[in-house]
Amino acid sequence: MPVDGSSPVLLDGDEWQAYFRDFKRSAFRLEVHQTYTMPAEAQTVRDFLAGASMPEGFNAPWHRTIGDHTAAGRTMTRAKIVRRPLTPYSRYLFEWCIPGNVAAGEDYQIVDVTERPNPGLPEQDFWLFDDSAVVHLNYRPDGSQINRELIQKPDIVKYLAWRDLALESAVPFSAYRT
Repeated sequence: MPVDGSSPVLLDGDEWQAYFRDFKRSAFRLEVHQTYTMPAEAQTVRDFLAGASMPEGFNAPWHRTIGDHTAAGRTMTRAKIVRRPLTPYSRYLFEWCIPGNVAAGEDYQIVDVTERPNPGLPEQDFWLFDDSAVVHLNYRPDGSQINRELIQKPDIVKYLAWRDLALESAVPFSAYRT
């Protein structure tokens, strides 16, 4: 229950998709977990782990979303915290997902905390839209998503500081060597 006594605002379906469709300037994601267990990805993760080739047109709808925003002058940036050795899921991201996102125009940054302490980033995944709207992505320890929660009165200064700290602590995906 939020401190202000209000009920959580959970986002799903079109209400959630509207954030990706309607942001005006920027979308930033901090990704902190090493494994995500998303039903929509289950088969492709299994295929990747079994040594299959990446399917033709893999992730094309998301790449179109990124490309459309980039073409309109909007930015999509992500900072992913990693620890080596990479989990099987992170290897899947690094080989099948992130390269296509980067090619489509997403600025994907890696914060490796294997040999250094976390620089002060939270243990909470979130999206920050237009430097004003914050959505927490809440996960169970196994990486399965619990929900997406719109933070009604976020301390924007704190989220902007976390974004800036993540980016200052990161290297571009293209420069990261596992």
